[in-house]
Order: sequence, then structure tokens, then C-alpha cells
Amino acid sequence: MNWQGGRRSTNVEDRRGMGVGRPLAVGGGAAGIVVALLVMLLGGDPSSIDTTSPSGGDGVGGSGRPVDPAQEQLKDFVSVILADTEDTWPALLEAQGVQYTNPRLVIFSDAVESGCGMGESAMGPFYCPMDQRVYLDLSFFNELDRRFGAPGDFAEAYVVAHEVGHHVQNLLGISERVHSMRGRMRGADSNALSVLQELQADCFAGIWAHHAQRQRNILEQGDVEEGLAAASAIGDDTLQRQAQGRVVPESFTHGSSEQRVYWFRRGLEQGTLEACDTFSAESQGRRR
Repeated sequence: MNWQGGRRSTNVEDRRGMGVGRPLAVGGGAAGIVVALLVMLLGGDPSSIDTTSPSGGDGVGGSGRPVDPAQEQLKDFVSVILADTEDTWPALLEAQGVQYTNPRLVIFSDAVESGCGMGESAMGPFYCPMDQRVYLDLSFFNELDRRFGAPGDFAEAYVVAHEVGHHVQNLLGISERVHSMRGRMRGADSNALSVLQELQADCFAGIWAHHAQRQRNILEQGDVEEGLAAASAIGDDTLQRQAQGRVVPESFTHGSSEQRVYWFRRGLEQGTLEACDTFSAESQGRRR
């Protein structure tokens, strides 16, 4: 990616090295699927993993350990990607009659307290609608490479853009509607709605990439393949097959590898909010 010359966002909070106790709650995000799978394998109910109850205050995060200097380039990188999303979304939402407000991105180490409760690195990046912040432990990018087999800077940018996609859903009122509907559902029906929300965030990540390339020419050869590989690597079916040797579609919460690739590519190619209506009957029938 051609990112080094990009603008740096001022909406990055560095909470690395600021110690808190071990959290009990976990949240949604790319590696959050793994946590949900572990809960399921241990006899728990993944739907009980809740990220929507406020804890009060902005909180602090980290392990109390010194910050790794090797992460400084990654911090610089995510600051540029966040800034690029800030340059992409305002005009797109203005056309919908919605004013875009920039989310803040919190970098933490090991554990963090958010407006949605406690979180830890094992659950991966997540977005909290209660405080409009994206939470990211930069060590997740090592996991994305070594554990999920999805290396590359554009794969990392896709992760950030996906979480910002959840912020866009929040501003559009989609997150609140989905949360309300899921509260009246159970089991597979609730999971299916979660899948549609996550696939839309994938599509929104594609929208960002579409406009970032057209307006600022940030993509290099091979970048799109990196993003598609990341979307595929964190599909529910792929992760379930790795974790338990079998796939249970009714327990999906983020979508299959094929679905995630499809919707990310759709946003990338078309670049419109209308292209990302994963909730329509037509969309669901075309790509289940």
C-alpha cells in the first residue's frame, strides 16, 4: 500500500502499558469468532457474549508492561488508515442525510476497559457503539499473519476498515435496529441477523477501499488479494473447521469465508451504500 505519505489521524488514543485487571467479557471483531468458538466448545452459549452493556467512563487499558518499540510503525500505519476512512465517509453519509462523526481508535495491550465493558486481546479488534471507539491490540496483526495466514498491510487495513464499518452502521441507525431485533430472537435466528450485520461491515470496508483507490491511489499490486485472503481466513466455516473439525452453519455469527469475500468484493467493486444492503431478501437469496 502507498500509505507512508498519508495524513495521520488525530483520533488515536494510545493506552498501551496502562494496566487494568483481567476482563471477563469479550466482544465482536475478527478474532472474536475464535473466542465464541472456544465458549461453544467449552459448553457455553456464544450468544451470551455481550458487548452492549455500558460500564461507565472511558477507562484505561494495557498490561502495565513497557510498550514494544517495534509496534510504532504499526501505530503510524493504523493512524493513516483511520485518517483515510475519515476522508472517505463524510460525503457518502451526507448523501444519506447523516452527518459523519469520526470514531476514535484506541490502541491497547492485553486488556482494556471500554464503554461496552471489559475486553482483552484474545477477542480481537472490536467496535463499541456506546463510546464510538474502535479497540485494537496491534499484536492482532501478528495473529492475522501467523495464525490466520493473511499477511500484508492491506489485510491489516481491511481489519480497521471493517471496524469503522460498524461505526458507519451505528451512525445510520442499523446497529440499534439489529440489536433490538436480536433481543426478540434466539439461537440460529439471532445468529443469522448478526451474520448480515457483519457482512455489511465487510462490504463497507470494500467501499472504503474503492474510494481510497479512486481518490488517493493507495493500492498496489497484490493488495486486493491480501484483503480477500483476510476476509476468507476469518470466515466462520474456516475457523470452525480449524477449531473443531466440523462446520455448524446455524452457529455462524460473522459469515462463511465465501460470504465475507463476496461482500467485501462487492463493496470494493461498486463503492455504494446501496450495494451493501445485506439485509434485503434479494441479497440474502443471492448469497447465503
